[in-house]
Amino acid sequence: MNQAIAVIRKAFLCLHPQDDVLIATRPLAVQHQLDDAGHAITLKQAITPGHKIARRPIAQGAPVRRYNQIIGFARHGCGMDSDGAGIDVLRKTIAGYARHANFSGVVIIGLGCEANQMDALFMSQGMDENPLLKPLVIQSTGGSRKTTQAAIEAIASMLPAANALKRQAVSASHLCIGLQCGGSDGYSGITANPALGAACDILVAQGGTVILSETPEIYGAEHLLTRRAVSEAVAKKLIDRIRWWESYTEKNNGSMDNNPSPGNKAGGLTTILEKSLGAVAKAGSTNLTEVYEYADAVTAKGFVFMDTPGYDPVSATGQVAGGANLICFTTGRGSVYGCKPAPSIKLATNSGLYQRMQEDMDINCGDIVDQDVPVAEKGQAIFEVMLRIASGEKTKSEALGMGNDEFVPWQLGAVM
Repeated sequence: MNQAIAVIRKAFLCLHPQDDVLIATRPLAVQHQLDDAGHAITLKQAITPGHKIARRPIAQGAPVRRYNQIIGFARHGCGMDSDGAGIDVLRKTIAGYARHANFSGVVIIGLGCEANQMDALFMSQGMDENPLLKPLVIQSTGGSRKTTQAAIEAIASMLPAANALKRQAVSASHLCIGLQCGGSDGYSGITANPALGAACDILVAQGGTVILSETPEIYGAEHLLTRRAVSEAVAKKLIDRIRWWESYTEKNNGSMDNNPSPGNKAGGLTTILEKSLGAVAKAGSTNLTEVYEYADAVTAKGFVFMDTPGYDPVSATGQVAGGANLICFTTGRGSVYGCKPAPSIKLATNSGLYQRMQEDMDINCGDIVDQDVPVAEKGQAIFEVMLRIASGEKTKSEALGMGNDEFVPWQLGAVM
């Protein structure tokens, strides 16, 4: 390594004559002019001490030198690429939560040096700061304690607007249900999933919306959905997502039939086709009206599909970002998943699970097998529970305080 030569200027350091960047030694404002050995540089943005200033135009992809050594190439931020599908999904998910009907006000806290900068987040999602949406940045607010205090003050200022809200009766058409199954077993496709499907048919008839997701877990049964699509274009959207997943898993040395999980197999599900056929039953029998990518805002009514991974917390996070205000979660092995801001209703597929985990399970669907309860009758009971929960009755997961840590956006891109 060549010996670095530090030439001190009033506003910056030049560490080596061949470097592509200068180092700011004090805060520099936008449009500030620097004299770099007779070459004038006008700053296009404000620079803080310790940060780099390009001495000349640097083409995208070109190497950047400091200490006369390559330190990187002109394009990367930290954490993930600051452009592309990965950060688009993250920003879309955060914005979806910020707009969610179950939040009265939102405080968003960032560190300050991550790729997902607050100004870029707000600009890319068309978000404007208002009294009920407050962004805070730890590094510019003065650290953790000061940021926490600022967040508390921001929330306090939002409380009058929240407290002024009054409950009022509305139709079931306002419900948007995210459908989930986790820890499935051999009864999932026999009891809870068909019963939930019957409830979904009732809701759709009332003008509501249901979102089926978990693309890897409908693999092999997609033909049952495409034949219900309202148009060839909608059917093609679903097939396109299947093809994307096939490519995605292949690139990562995986396979779409690397499923079910050990817990699924222990419960009686041995192939992805068997699991998928039971999973699609959650969506009932109505027409497929639209297909959405992850965290897209769901605007269509009726039965829709959102492309998500099969991992429940990631999948439900996308649904909530899209507007789901209630989650219905079937489980045969026993899941304790909670979800804020959307209550999570747990449907046990078998009576044994319901008896063992009564503190976590809201509805027992095992009586479809044990007591010959008709699926349609159980579907009506599930629909009535949906209405009660939407009207303020607490789910078991809410009573236990579950759901505080269940915001899990899909990480598409490489984390660097």
